[in-house]
Amino acid sequence: MYDLQELYQEVVMDHNRRPRNSKKLEDPDRQAEGFNPLCGDQLTLYLALEDDLITDVGVEARGCAISTASASMMTESIKGKTIEEAKKVFETFRGMVTRVRGEEFDADSLGDLEVLAGVSEYPARIKCATLSWHTLQSALLENQEMAPTE
Repeated sequence: MYDLQELYQEVVMDHNRRPRNSKKLEDPDRQAEGFNPLCGDQLTLYLALEDDLITDVGVEARGCAISTASASMMTESIKGKTIEEAKKVFETFRGMVTRVRGEEFDADSLGDLEVLAGVSEYPARIKCATLSWHTLQSALLENQEMAPTE
């Protein structure tokens, strides 16, 4: 049986080596840019929508393993969700990685994203893990400014 740290490393490395939905969408309905000035991670997120359903997602990313893996996992978790459902996943994920040690979070609603829970113990890495998520929020809100990592 895997311990959580071993599973975390395996999942992060898999998504870093083979990021899912790593592509530019032609004529996306929404697009946003994100940049983490602390470590240089940057990405562009593309969303295809049908009404308020996310039908496809693409991301072009350059960054550390945690940033790349988190972006990859995010794309898998939001595809097929409504805008409101994606916003809820964002809030739950952000709550998980910014929580105080020992504080509970809704792991059931996060699925595989739960393996990133350990990031909360490394404050310097939280911005890496949340960059793609803040970029998603900017795209969902149709914010044209560069997504912050706050």
